[in-house]
Parts: sequence; C-alpha cells; structure tokens
Amino acid sequence: MAVNFVDAVNAYNQAAEKGIAGKKDKSDPVGEDFASTLRDVASDTLATMQTAENKTLMAAAGKADVTDVVTAMSEAEVTLQTVVAVRDKVVQAYQEILRMPI
Repeated sequence: MAVNFVDAVNAYNQAAEKGIAGKKDKSDPVGEDFASTLRDVASDTLATMQTAENKTLMAAAGKADVTDVVTAMSEAEVTLQTVVAVRDKVVQAYQEILRMPI
C-alpha cells in the first residue's frame, strides 16, 4: 500500500486548522458550569416534589386520580433517593480529601 506524502500533509494541515479554529479563549466556558448544572438539577427536584405534593393535596380533596397520585409519589421518591445518593457521594469525596496527606 503506497502512502501519498502530500495527502498526509494536507490531512494534517486540515486537522491543525480545525484545532486552531475550534480553540477558544480560556475565559470562554466550554460547556455549562457546575453551579448552573447544580441549580438546574435542584430546581427540577423541587418541581418534582411540588408536583407530588399538589397531587396528594388534590387526592385528599377528591379531585385527583389515584394512579396519578401514585405515579407522582413514585417519581418524588426516586428523585429523593437520587438526591440522597448524590449527597452521600459528595460527603464521601469530601472525607477522602480530608484524609489525604499534605
């Protein structure tokens, strides 16, 4: 198999140009920052909990279907379990950092 040197150089130059053109200033964030991601997750969690609470109140007043209430409560339970698991991992990571030697 013959390799054309000119084709290889052209491919390398195209890749280099794309890399340079795609390179952003370090002050420009590549994606969404952690704080805004955390804020979005927290607001989604609160919305899920509020939906479950509203469905429960509607069921107590006799205005909601039992299936909807059970579904909303299950979603809230899964969301709460996820939040607790993430919290536990954050605490565990913090404790590991504290145990690191200086």
